[in-house]
Amino acid sequence: MDEPEGLMSNPIFSDKNFREGGRGADTLPSPLEWHPPVDDGPATPWSTAHDSMSVRGVVSATTILLGLLLISAAFGWASVPATLEGQPVEFPRIAMIGVLVGLAAVIACVFKPQLARYLAPVYALAEGYFVGAISRAYENYQDGVVVQAAGATVAVFAVMLFLYSSRIIKVTDRFRRIVIGATVGIMVFYLVSILFNLVGGSVPFLQSTSLFGIGFSFLVAGVAAFNLALDFDFIERGAKGGLPKNMEWMAALGLLVTIVWLYLEVLRLLSKLRSR
Repeated sequence: MDEPEGLMSNPIFSDKNFREGGRGADTLPSPLEWHPPVDDGPATPWSTAHDSMSVRGVVSATTILLGLLLISAAFGWASVPATLEGQPVEFPRIAMIGVLVGLAAVIACVFKPQLARYLAPVYALAEGYFVGAISRAYENYQDGVVVQAAGATVAVFAVMLFLYSSRIIKVTDRFRRIVIGATVGIMVFYLVSILFNLVGGSVPFLQSTSLFGIGFSFLVAGVAAFNLALDFDFIERGAKGGLPKNMEWMAALGLLVTIVWLYLEVLRLLSKLRSR
């Protein structure tokens, strides 16, 4: 089944945003200079300038955003009428508006990270509606695929967190360049495919259940998974580097964008596998 290819990659985490948020990776304090950040939850409009980013604060902000996304997803799910398995699905146009709103929120945060505390919830609500709607559409088409995709996404997240925390995967400059390059390439490819759709064309293997089409989905899902390592690295460096506390929302937004992208790619991949 067809679905939008946009908003499936994470453009948020970069050294530019790291430097704009505070001290960059090249100016991280030594252990003798660094003082533990305040662990009092995510930043609020009343946070003081002396508060700094913490891992616990990012976890709190991410939990809030995931909650908002799931609530909105429930409404998106309910907006798609149930049909018999394999029957055509009526997809609500308002869900596509959610994609555009979410994209606008992400772009604004890329250029102005300080806005993330306000726009990250907007992204979660807007993208959540789309995620819920597209999930119901897939579920109508293939019963049980959503639970499988959600479970696989959680499993991949847990594995990547373990691999990163145990330093089996190390985010070096080379690793970062490769993952970012692959992500940008996928993003450009998806944008080109959207342009093809607008003029009546298509890129067959995006939805194809051929070995090539399935292989492409495996590749993209893999790149999305490796983006999680970049997210974890940004969070760790930001906490150690004493970034301002409002950057917790930027970190949480980037992590949520990656999780959503990974889920959508896994959902597409499982749908292809079940259609063979």
